[in-house]
Amino acid sequence: MFKFKKKTENENVELNSSEVTSEQVAPNKEAAPSEVAPELVFKNVSNEPINKDNREVVVSVQHVDIEFGRGKKRFKAVTDASFDIYKGETFSLVGESGSGKTTIGRAIMRINPCAAGNIYFKGKRISGKLSNEEKREFTKKIQMVFQDPAASLNERATIDYIVSEGLYNFHLYKDEKDRIAKVEKIINEVGLLPEHLTRYPHEFSGGQRQRVGLARAIVMEPEFIVADEPISALDVSIRAQILNLLKKFQEEKGLTYLFIAHDLSIVRFISDRIAVIHKGRIVEIAESEELFNYPLHPYTRSLMSAIPVPDPQIEKNKTLFVYDPSIHDYSVHKPELVYIGHNHYIYGNEEEIQHYMAIREGKISE
Repeated sequence: MFKFKKKTENENVELNSSEVTSEQVAPNKEAAPSEVAPELVFKNVSNEPINKDNREVVVSVQHVDIEFGRGKKRFKAVTDASFDIYKGETFSLVGESGSGKTTIGRAIMRINPCAAGNIYFKGKRISGKLSNEEKREFTKKIQMVFQDPAASLNERATIDYIVSEGLYNFHLYKDEKDRIAKVEKIINEVGLLPEHLTRYPHEFSGGQRQRVGLARAIVMEPEFIVADEPISALDVSIRAQILNLLKKFQEEKGLTYLFIAHDLSIVRFISDRIAVIHKGRIVEIAESEELFNYPLHPYTRSLMSAIPVPDPQIEKNKTLFVYDPSIHDYSVHKPELVYIGHNHYIYGNEEEIQHYMAIREGKISE
């Protein structure tokens, strides 16, 4: 159970709220300028969203709800999801199975419709109805790497056709010679050979099939990629190779990733920022090292405690932290996702937020 320490004058933790439009807690408090929550503003020159740190926002998810079914069978899979993904970064979405990670990724890809809220790509709304021309432009710029490489590849098509399909659909080549050159180049870049192009997916291992899926996405020269647990179905030795490929393409081509995973140890290696999601609601967002050094929400702490330790003796004796949602009392004060400084957002009511801030500033222990 939480034991909230009563706040005294000497424990006055500042919380900025004036800069956060939908996340206001303790509105009478003002934060130092360095702790102002990032807020989207628009440059008239490019009409592209730029935050106060002058970073371009590639994807912005704003108060998104996603529902399935109708009437009595209606189920809300995602509730009030909000976050921004900056150009050139890897933004990871982590949580247990069924928490809504893939659902959000598929909503960005326009596979799942939004019941409420909006999704923007470089300042243009991509949720809801779009013209055919807008859909084509969107498809070229945003690609997806799927979790199961076997299920996401057409077993009756050769690797050459699978990788070339996007080039065919959008005619992204001058002539047949140019198409072949593009396909062979990307196949070499993902670690396969040109002679593999005449083969079929069932002739490859899981890691090789995932390389084909990655080549299919990269050959389109996208700006943003949704990587939906791209390594969860692979052997441990192969995982590192795929992660290194993703990092390599990001550095060479300036790609931006939404990386969906449930393994926090992997996420720490590849991520710039991490969002933790529980039962369809985002409970914490922070930079990678900030989150690992200061996991404030109890659900985040439970995920951290579940990370396996290579030493069998330590793993055997370690104590798991089990998250119990009943510790929260939201009957009076309703919770919100609030900025607490240090590029750190956390979900809670006013009393919990003060408690989390005191922990973050080292004024009390957990």
